[in-house]
Amino acid sequence: QPTLRHRLRLGVLAALDQRIAVRYTLPGMTPDDTADYINHPTKIAGRSDALFADDAITLIHNASRGHPRAVNNLALHALTAAFAAGHSIVGEKAARIAISETATD
Repeated sequence: QPTLRHRLRLGVLAALDQRIAVRYTLPGMTPDDTADYINHPTKIAGRSDALFADDAITLIHNASRGHPRAVNNLALHALTAAFAAGHSIVGEKAARIAISETATD
């Protein structure tokens, strides 16, 4: 994470930064990987049909750039928005709500 890297270089954390021997940045997932990542927990839980609509997954992927933590946050917010609206499937509207609510996070 660029923000974490920047903070480590600041004053009191500089000594810690010097002790980190290996650094690695994970690239974002592909759209297909993001879809699999979002759908995997529900499949493991035994759900056979998709909980997230394809358009919702596409929006989440694009907004998160495929970064797992952002995907998790957006998917959870979208799931909550769909539930609050009484929908059984997370659709485009719920994904848009999630994106707008987390835009400043």
